[in-house]
Amino acid sequence: MTGILSWWEQPRRVSVVVDNDSWVTPYCQELVRQISTNGDDACFVGPGETVSEGDVAFYFGCIKITPPEVLTRHRRNLVAHASNLPDGKGFSPLTWQIIEGHNEIPICLIEATGEVDAGPVIYRDVVNFNGHELLPELQAKLGQAQVDLALRFLAEAHPPDGQQQSRGGSIYPRRNPSNSELDVDIPISEQFDLLRTVDNNRYPAFFDLRGHRYKLTIEKMDEDET
Repeated sequence: MTGILSWWEQPRRVSVVVDNDSWVTPYCQELVRQISTNGDDACFVGPGETVSEGDVAFYFGCIKITPPEVLTRHRRNLVAHASNLPDGKGFSPLTWQIIEGHNEIPICLIEATGEVDAGPVIYRDVVNFNGHELLPELQAKLGQAQVDLALRFLAEAHPPDGQQQSRGGSIYPRRNPSNSELDVDIPISEQFDLLRTVDNNRYPAFFDLRGHRYKLTIEKMDEDET
């Protein structure tokens, strides 16, 4: 790479990369806007677009491992992951933890490597929920937390190094539509944490009863609707 500026010199060239049609895209676009406002040159790189050379790249909401030849295009390559690494690597960690009954969700900013969610941890933080939030509200808090971690990193006087993760840990599997199934023999109150994580359009809640399958959507009612 050529033309890399010293860390404390602006404008730094920053890429914010999302490799799929992810809910996090609006937050990444807002991150680009804020980085640019702060004096750096920032660009959003969407699915199928080429990652150009630069100083720092944030890979948020990505579902593929970034090839080493792409990582070499930036001095620092960073990923946000919502679990207490090394536990909770893999897919949809926020959703899995909410379903498990957690409302205090760890989030890490880590260095991107050739292994999934295995890079050194730069920051550890926590996103707190109250137990009533539905998916859009969950995503909004997590999306803002990712923006905050990225801006915190860029605001450092010197780029902080990460701490190597311990070996082992757990891995969450990829979720699919079947994971949104409700059990008709269990009260809604006992399945609410599953119900509040479903996407009404992409993977709605459903149940089977009397030979048919039914879709169930969920949304909050305004106070004047009650």
